[in-house]
Amino acid sequence: MKNNKMLTMLIIVLVAIILIGVIAVVLLTQFNKPAATLEPTIDEVVETLVDVPEITTNLSDKRVVRMTLKIQTTSKDAAAELTKRLYQTNNIAIEELSEMTLESLEGKQGKQMFQKALKTRLNELMQEGEIQQVYITSFITT
Repeated sequence: MKNNKMLTMLIIVLVAIILIGVIAVVLLTQFNKPAATLEPTIDEVVETLVDVPEITTNLSDKRVVRMTLKIQTTSKDAAAELTKRLYQTNNIAIEELSEMTLESLEGKQGKQMFQKALKTRLNELMQEGEIQQVYITSFITT
């Protein structure tokens, strides 16, 4: 009889230890998950945007393009730096556009190529963050 009581107590203690172990593992895995990357709010995005004044330039096929841009950076500091670099931004945009024809700039794909090229070249200059996205907010050709 004493052995049955001892065996029952041993099983209860063993189950309790296993249960505590399972709870500990579950809690550790839940608390060690990396924080979910939250998308920035629109207010946070607006704080990192830089307006590029209207650019008017010739394309390589002697056509004229006029556009305005908004450039999204990774932080307020990066936006402040880019604002100081607007003269370089305009220069790079004009250089890129002067190598393009109206045909290569037309359509979604052409504009995306220009945006990607501008983003890449500007990121080479940036020291306080980087360019996340280039938006074309106005686009006129003649």
